[in-house]
Amino acid sequence: MGLGLRWTLHGDGRTPAPGAVVRPDERLSWPRTAGLGAQHVVAMFGASFVAPVLMGLDPNLAIMMSGIATVVFLLATRGRVPSYLGCSLSFVGVAAAIRASGGDSAVVTGAVFTVGAALFLAGLAVQRFGARIIHAAMPPVVTGAVVMLIGFNLAPVTASTYWPQDQWTALLVMLFTGMAVVCLRGFWSRIAIFLGLVFGYAVSALFDLLFGKIHSTVGGPEAVDHWRLDLSGVAKADWIGLPSFHAPQFEWSAILIALPVVIALIAENAGHIKAVGEMTGDPLDDTLGTAIAADGAASMLSTAVGGPPNTTYSENIGVMAATRVYSTAAYWAAAGFALLFGLCPKFGVVVAAVPGGVLGGITVILYGMIGLLGAQIWLNGRVDLRNPLNLVPAAAGIIIGIGGVKLQLTESFELGGIALGSIVVIGGYHALRFFAPAHLKVQEPLLDEGTSTYDESTDGSGPEPEPEPGTGTAPGTDTRS
Repeated sequence: MGLGLRWTLHGDGRTPAPGAVVRPDERLSWPRTAGLGAQHVVAMFGASFVAPVLMGLDPNLAIMMSGIATVVFLLATRGRVPSYLGCSLSFVGVAAAIRASGGDSAVVTGAVFTVGAALFLAGLAVQRFGARIIHAAMPPVVTGAVVMLIGFNLAPVTASTYWPQDQWTALLVMLFTGMAVVCLRGFWSRIAIFLGLVFGYAVSALFDLLFGKIHSTVGGPEAVDHWRLDLSGVAKADWIGLPSFHAPQFEWSAILIALPVVIALIAENAGHIKAVGEMTGDPLDDTLGTAIAADGAASMLSTAVGGPPNTTYSENIGVMAATRVYSTAAYWAAAGFALLFGLCPKFGVVVAAVPGGVLGGITVILYGMIGLLGAQIWLNGRVDLRNPLNLVPAAAGIIIGIGGVKLQLTESFELGGIALGSIVVIGGYHALRFFAPAHLKVQEPLLDEGTSTYDESTDGSGPEPEPEPGTGTAPGTDTRS
C-alpha cells in the first residue's frame, strides 16, 4: 500500500457534481485545494488557540505541532482517514490541576506525554485484539463518567481565576458565544468559540477606551490596576522565528492526574472514525487501532518538544460535511498553513494576550460542554442509572472529581480530583461487577448500540438473562429504544 499521497482529479477540478462527493483519494484543482486547507485551519483556530493558552503553553508551538501531527496521522492511516489533529481540550483540566499542585510547563508536558504513550499502546492493542478489548475495560458508564468529571473538574478554574478578572466582559462573551453556538449555521457555528474570542477582544479594547484600567486580580491573589487587553508585547515580537521549545519532566503525581484522559481520547477517536466512515461511505472500523495509535504517536512527538497533545477535531469533520469534500490533499494543505503560522512569533503574542475576562466567558460554556459530553455518552450507550452497579461508581467518582476530594497516601504523595475520581469509577465498577448478583451484570452495549435490560431482568416477568461472553448483551435482548 502507498502512503496516500496520490490523488485523482475529481471531475473538472472545480466544483463537485450535484450529489457527488470528493473522496479522500481525490482532489479538486490545487488552488481550490489550498483554499479548502485554509478553511480547515480557520475551523480549528478556536479550540487550538484557546487550549494552549488555558494550559499555559506556547500557542505558536501548538499550531506548528498540530500541522506536524496531522501529517503523521495522514501518513499512518495511508490517506484513508481525512482528519485534522489539533490541540486537545481534554487536557485543560489536567494542566490546571498539575499547576495548582506546583507543577510547571515541563511537568505538564511530561504528564501528557505519558498519556500519548498510553494512547499509542491502546491503539496497538486494538489493532491486535479488536475494539472489544477497549469496550470490555471501558463500557459507556465508565467512559461517560470519566469524561464528565474531567470537564466539571474545571469549574473552579473559571469561577476563581478567569471570571473575577472582568466579570462584565465575561458575561457579555458568554452570552455572545452561546448565541453564536445556537443561532449560527454551517461553517460559522463550527467556529463559534473563535468568534467569541474575537468579540471578547473587541469588547475588552472598547472597555479600556471608555473606562480605563480595571482593578482586579490577574495572575496573582492581589487585585491590581491593569489593562484588560495588553498588546504591548506585540510590537517587540518578531514576524518570523521559532517557537519556544522545552523538554518534558516526569513526575508520578502529575502522571496519575493525566492518565484518565486516555479514556476520553479513545472515545473521541472512535466517534470520529465512525462519523468519517459514514460520511465517506467507506467503513473505517479496521482503521480504528491505527488511528488511535497515530494520535498517540503524534501527541508524544508534540509533547516531547514542549507542545500540547493532539486529537482529531470535530470542527474539521463539520467542514467536510458542509463542503462534501473529503480529500486528504486539503488536510496536507492545512498542515502546511499551520506550520507557517507557527513560525510567526507576533501571531503567538496576540493569541497569548487573550484577556482573562474573555476566557471566563468562553470557559463557562466550553468546560460545561466537555463535561456534558459524558452525559451524551451515557445517552448513546443507553446507560441505565437505575442499576446500582452503574450508579454507585459513577456517582462517587464524579463527586470526587468535581469536588477535588483528596486521599493522602504519604507525606509527599496524594491522589485527588481527576485521578482519584477516575480510579474510583473504573476500579469501582469492575470490583462491584465481580461481586454483584447476576441480574445486575447485563453489560453495557458496545459503542452506541443497545439498551439496559436491568428492569426486565428484575421485574419477575421471566428468567434472568445471562450475558453472552464478550458481547455485553444478553441473548434475546431487545436493543431498540
